[in-house]
Amino acid sequence: MARSAVLLSASGAQAACPIQLAVYGEARSGADIDFAPAGSSATITNNFRMILDNNVVLDGIAMWTEGSAARPHGSLMYKCPAGDVTGDELAACTVWEGVIYSADEKGGVGLLPAEGADAPKSLIFPDLGPSLEMSAAYGPAGFSKVPWDIFVLKGCQE
Repeated sequence: MARSAVLLSASGAQAACPIQLAVYGEARSGADIDFAPAGSSATITNNFRMILDNNVVLDGIAMWTEGSAARPHGSLMYKCPAGDVTGDELAACTVWEGVIYSADEKGGVGLLPAEGADAPKSLIFPDLGPSLEMSAAYGPAGFSKVPWDIFVLKGCQE
């Protein structure tokens, strides 16, 4: 899926950016997250990718659970097979799973919003670094700079 290379500033003077066009960055490793429209999926509420050093790309999705404790369950995958995959194949290529949290400019913590909502100031991926460091994507043939758990909004795709 091609994504626009144009990045608009995320300063307060700009209009709000919808989450499906948001771009986030993590300062320590230089990793980025860019969102894309989820399309017509009935279960996937957010579609994104995480770009690490050495051009390693992790594919990400979020699906909201149901019930009184509904929350966005996120997954990051590395080199998953295409087409219909089994649960075992999906588990083997998943490098991180968890609830994705957000934080606003005042430090209020919430949950990753679904498409159409304004992008929050930052995203929190609990235990991201340790999970990625134990994955097949890390090491001599993969990425070498491990990101921390917090990504800050840095722009909006056009």
